Amino acid sequence: MNLNYQRIHHWRLKYLPTRTYTLILASVIGCFSGLAAVLLKTSVHHLYTFLSTGWEIKHEHIIYTVFPLIGIILTVVIVKKFLKVNLGHGIPSIIYAVSKKSSRLRPLMMYSRMVTSFITVGFGGSVGLEAPIVVTGSAIGSNVASFLHLDYKKRTILLSCGAAGALAAIFNAPIAGVLFALEVILIEFNIASFIPLLIASASGTIVSKILLGEDVMFAYELKDKFLFSDILWFVCLGFITGLVSVFFARINHGVDKLFWKFENPFMKAMTGGIILGIIILFFPPIFGEGYSSIKNLLAGNANEIINNSFFQSFNQNKSYILLFAFLLVFIKMFASSLTIAVGGSGGLFAPALFVGGVTGFCFSNAINQLRMFKLLSESNFVLVGMCGLMSGMLSAPLTGIFFIAEITGGYELFIPLMIVSSLSYMTFTYFETHSIYTKQLVMSGNLYIGDKDKQVLSQIDMDKLIEKDLKTVTKDMTIEEMTQIISSSKRNIFPVVDEDEKLLGILLLDDVREIMFDEENRKNVKVLEVMHDPPAIVDLHDPVDLVMTKFESTNAWNLPVTNNLKYVGILSKAAIFSSYRNTLKRI
Repeated sequence: MNLNYQRIHHWRLKYLPTRTYTLILASVIGCFSGLAAVLLKTSVHHLYTFLSTGWEIKHEHIIYTVFPLIGIILTVVIVKKFLKVNLGHGIPSIIYAVSKKSSRLRPLMMYSRMVTSFITVGFGGSVGLEAPIVVTGSAIGSNVASFLHLDYKKRTILLSCGAAGALAAIFNAPIAGVLFALEVILIEFNIASFIPLLIASASGTIVSKILLGEDVMFAYELKDKFLFSDILWFVCLGFITGLVSVFFARINHGVDKLFWKFENPFMKAMTGGIILGIIILFFPPIFGEGYSSIKNLLAGNANEIINNSFFQSFNQNKSYILLFAFLLVFIKMFASSLTIAVGGSGGLFAPALFVGGVTGFCFSNAINQLRMFKLLSESNFVLVGMCGLMSGMLSAPLTGIFFIAEITGGYELFIPLMIVSSLSYMTFTYFETHSIYTKQLVMSGNLYIGDKDKQVLSQIDMDKLIEKDLKTVTKDMTIEEMTQIISSSKRNIFPVVDEDEKLLGILLLDDVREIMFDEENRKNVKVLEVMHDPPAIVDLHDPVDLVMTKFESTNAWNLPVTNNLKYVGILSKAAIFSSYRNTLKRI
C-alpha cells in the first residue's frame, strides 16, 4: 500500500465505523451500477433505432434477419482479437467467483460485458441485457472492494451490492434487485448483508429514475383485478410454467453441448447467426429481447405479434395467433440458447420473461377460446406466467413475485403470484436439482450448495499445500546409498520413482530403520524389496473433498500426489486441516 492509501486507511479506521463505511461503499457501488445500466440500456436503444429506421423497401423486416449474424460475428471478433477472454455464461461466472475465487472478478469484466452485449442485443440477438448488466455491477463491487483491500466477506457483500443495484436500475424494481442478489448470488445469507443490499438497490434505482424518469425497460399498469374464481386456473399455470422451465433448462443445456463441438469460433458464430436469421425470418418476435411482444400481449394486441411475418394474413384469426404464440414459446428457448452458445453475449433473464409471458397468454387464450368457462384476464396471466418462469428456471421465486409486483405498481396479483411461483419452483426442482445458473458449476464440482464443509474445502488451493521438496529415491538404490539421503532429509517419508519420475511406491523410515544398522544387509537390500504401495494416490486435479475422502478411507496422514502418473509431491492431512480453519475464519 502506498503512503496516501495508508493515511486514508488510518483516518477511516479512526473516524469511520466499519458498518458505516460498508454502507457508504454500497451506495457508491449502487450508483455506479445504476449508471452502467442506464448507459447500456440507452446505447442499445439508440443502436436498435438506428438499425430499424430508414428502410424503404418491401418486406423490410427481411433485412433484420441479417443483423443478428453481424452482431454475433462482431462480438466474437471483439472477444477473440481484442478482449481475449472466454465470455461463457454471465451469472454463473459471478457464482463461481464467489465460490472459488474469493469473490474476485477481473477489472476487464467491468466493461467487457457491456461492450459485447451492446453489439449482440443491439443487432437483434435473442437474449437479454440483464445478465451483462448484473455482471458489470458485480465486477464494479468486487474491484472496489479489492482496491480497498477489504476481506472476503465484505468483498462478497459489495459484489452482491453491484448486482442488486444494476438489476434494480434496469426495471426500477429495488426489492427485486435485493432478492435476486440474495437468491441467486449469495451462497449464504445473513442479516449483515441485507442492509447494504437495500442501500445499493435503492441507489441504483434513484440513478435510473433521475436519468431516465419512468422510461424503464419494462413497466405495466394493471387493468384487471384478481378474481378468486380464477385460483384453479392459476394453479394449473403454476404446474405448466414449472414444466416449461424444465424444458427451457434442458434445451439450453442441449444447445450449449451441441455447439461446444465446434473448434473454430468464427465458423460457429457464422453457423449460429445464419440459423438465428432464418428463425427470425419466419418469427420476427424472436428478434432482440422481445419486450415489445410482451407489451402487445398485455395491451390486448395479440395480433401484433404475427404482423411483419409471412403469416400476417392470419392476424385476425385467433386460432392461428394462438398457434403462432405457442410456437414462439419453444422457438424463443432455442433461439436464446443458440445466441449464447455460438458466441453472443447476453443473458436468459429476458428470454425467461418472454417465454413465461407467452406461456401465460397461450394458456388463458386457449381457455377463453373454448367459451366453456368465464373469461380470464389474459394480461394477468401473462404477468403471472413471467413470474412462473423466473421462479422455476432461474430458481428465484421471491424475485419473481416482487418483480411483477413492482413493475405493475402494486400487490393486486400477490396471491396468484405466490401460488404460481411456489408451484413452478416445486415442479422445476422435482425434475432438476439445480437452477440453470448453478447446474454446470455443480456438475463440474465448482459449487456445493447446502454443504458448508464442501463449500469451505472447495476454496482451498491444494497446489499450495503440496510439499514438493521431499527427497526421492529410486527402486535400484541400496539402503546404504539411501542412508545418505535420509541423513539430509527432514521428513520420514520417501517417494520411490523411476527414471521418468513416475511414482512406483513409498518408503518410510520405519521400513528401513533396522536394516540401516545391519552393515551386511544394507549393502545388499535394495529399495525395491522394502518399498510398498501408498494407501491411496491423490491426483493433482482431484477436488479437495475427494482428497479428504481418500484420507478418511485410508486413515493416512500423508499421501503422494501425481500428475499423469508422475510424482509431484506429498500432501498431508494436517496441512488441509490448517488451511480449512484459516478459510473458515476468513469467510
